[in-house]
Amino acid sequence: MRYAEKIRIPHSPAAARTAAAAGLALAVGLTATPALATPTTRTAGAEAHSGLDRYYDQRLSWGTCVQSPDDTTGRDLDAAGVQCANATVPLDYAAPRGRTITVAVSRLKATDTRYRIGAILLNNGGPGGTALDSPPVIRKAMKDVGARYDIIGFDPRFVGRSTPLDCGWPVSFPWFSAGAGRAGFDRHVALSKSLAAKCRATNASVLPHVTTRNTARDMDVIRGALGERKISYLGYSYGTYLGTVYTQMFPGRYDRVVLDGAIDPRAYGPRLLKDAVRENEQALSAWATWTAGHHTTYGLGRTRTAVLATIDHVMAKAARGPLTVGTAPDTFRLDDTHIPTLLFMGVADDTDASRAFLAEQVSVLSKATKGQQASLSPEFREQLRFALTGEGSAFGSVQTAILCGDAAAPRNPELYWRDIERTRAAHPLFGPLTENIGPCAFWNPPKENPTRIRHDAPALIVAATGDPRTTYRGSVALHDQLPSSKLLTLKGANRHALYGEYGNACVDTKVNRYLATGRLPGKDEVCVK
Repeated sequence: MRYAEKIRIPHSPAAARTAAAAGLALAVGLTATPALATPTTRTAGAEAHSGLDRYYDQRLSWGTCVQSPDDTTGRDLDAAGVQCANATVPLDYAAPRGRTITVAVSRLKATDTRYRIGAILLNNGGPGGTALDSPPVIRKAMKDVGARYDIIGFDPRFVGRSTPLDCGWPVSFPWFSAGAGRAGFDRHVALSKSLAAKCRATNASVLPHVTTRNTARDMDVIRGALGERKISYLGYSYGTYLGTVYTQMFPGRYDRVVLDGAIDPRAYGPRLLKDAVRENEQALSAWATWTAGHHTTYGLGRTRTAVLATIDHVMAKAARGPLTVGTAPDTFRLDDTHIPTLLFMGVADDTDASRAFLAEQVSVLSKATKGQQASLSPEFREQLRFALTGEGSAFGSVQTAILCGDAAAPRNPELYWRDIERTRAAHPLFGPLTENIGPCAFWNPPKENPTRIRHDAPALIVAATGDPRTTYRGSVALHDQLPSSKLLTLKGANRHALYGEYGNACVDTKVNRYLATGRLPGKDEVCVK
């Protein structure tokens, strides 16, 4: 989802992507309702159609990014030379004279103006991920070519500093396992239904307009407001779907497009991650092998089999009654519906630091099964607060609203229960998680059809063979649907999101070469971990 893309808590772009990615697995089937008309093709300076001129022709008032005295993000952006502005867009593009909302935009201007290429727009995934604070990070990743771009971050509609949406949920996101039996599933059905009802009660007037297609329309307004005839794009995870949608809705208005960890548009929807169980099991097995080599630190087993058996033991104990972890005032009770989510979050990255973080969590849980108390690291405590309280209600609200607004989900709870029971034997840990019901089962039907690929797009698709979120199969499928695209594969990595994040020099060099020249490689290319 750089889905997320997040869950390690949304306090940094990479963290936000991890949590976002975990969210992509709610529950879905596709809908078929009348689509709104897509704005006709236009070029900057000559946009005149459907009453949208005032949006495309607006002048953005660039200034400080600081919003309050304690706004450390704003101060950091100011110090990095980033400017911020708010773009005005219509809530409903079919009624451009109606209600408006704002989209927060940031800009790190090109310093090599003599060889300036243009503007590049960023999306970190989610859905629901922010990118307002990303220009300095991406400028660093782009190395020398970064000076030739205006790097544009933005918070999509209803995300972050853009007109916000928050349903006031008691949890930060609705994505948990059904657990070992029917009781856990029934509790989640009730929770999902109540969360959907809460969003309708608090935000009914905007929910139909919280969609990827409308975010793509906002992107084109930003392009016009920047005075750019074309705009380049870098998107991770869910951001690859957004970027693909933009190429289909606005052909001819994009330049260089990088899609990192791509989604097959035909498979996109709230139940996307149900097809990623195999990759997550492989990533968990690889983590268990690593953890076995650090038994003296974590005490979870000296072999991969022993480590996985420890997880089975933790799950069995949690099914009999919640495990209590932490110390007052930060104590948390986790049962067998929560633990698979933590494991799923933890295997999205195969770096030593991320593997150690997950091993620390499982060590705490294992001690809890024996009645032993273990202190929580600040990072683990923050993650549990995010997962088990309403601290991140705004994040979960908008992520769910986008997913449910893009594609409809099956509405019969028994369908989900049958899928859970069908998959339980082969995938007892992750099956009841990825097949579980979510709020989209109780959402109003989407306003538009999902976007279908009807235009070729010469994009650079970047993918790891073991990506546990947006699977490698999804990147290959998108590549097949875009004949002019090229696929850059990283072999041997169980990692979600690569460029500028994973530290693979081969991947970073090849992406930067494309951003510098605008020329895709002559054939698909491969890097090795």
